[in-house]
Amino acid sequence: MGRGSYALARVAVVVRAPAGWLWWAGLVGAGIGALVPGLTGRRIGLLAGAALFLLTAGGVFAARRRRYAELARGATRAGRSVFLQDRAVTLRNWRRARRWWLLLAFLACVASSFAVPAAAGLAMAGAGAGLWAKSLWLGGLERSAETLLWVRAERARSSPAAGPVRGYLTTGLAAGDAAPGGARRRTGRPAPGRTAGAAG
Repeated sequence: MGRGSYALARVAVVVRAPAGWLWWAGLVGAGIGALVPGLTGRRIGLLAGAALFLLTAGGVFAARRRRYAELARGATRAGRSVFLQDRAVTLRNWRRARRWWLLLAFLACVASSFAVPAAAGLAMAGAGAGLWAKSLWLGGLERSAETLLWVRAERARSSPAAGPVRGYLTTGLAAGDAAPGGARRRTGRPAPGRTAGAAG
């Protein structure tokens, strides 16, 4: 994994980063689309959207799960020279790098309602639901192993399971400010620290 100091981002947080945006933007887009009769009519659009929601959610949830599991099984202990990136920083960096793509996706979703009302919006919401479910699945892996999964921040810009990612690093469950699965830790967060090794 290399020597020296570098930043680590939580795998589950990177996976979860677009989930909320896709979910709410999809629902808003579907709501706007439901107001438009469209070429197919609202009933057909909503039925198609419901089917797309289920298919998209299932596909996103299943995508690359084997790769995630393999990387998790081969994870090694993080050294004391690494910096643990805050959850909010990981979320902000991911969304800031893709804000225009997300906006264009939302506008395309609304525009498509003139053809098939609400369908694209429900598909987008399904993608968000699938990513959220995948983050919960990763949380289950973390709890069963009693470790948190981290990835070098610069290697996870597209996906924490992308080709440039050579492996994951682990810390104890108390490290960082996000719980297993990437959600905000509900109890008081540990004191900020430079290293992962000190956190278990």
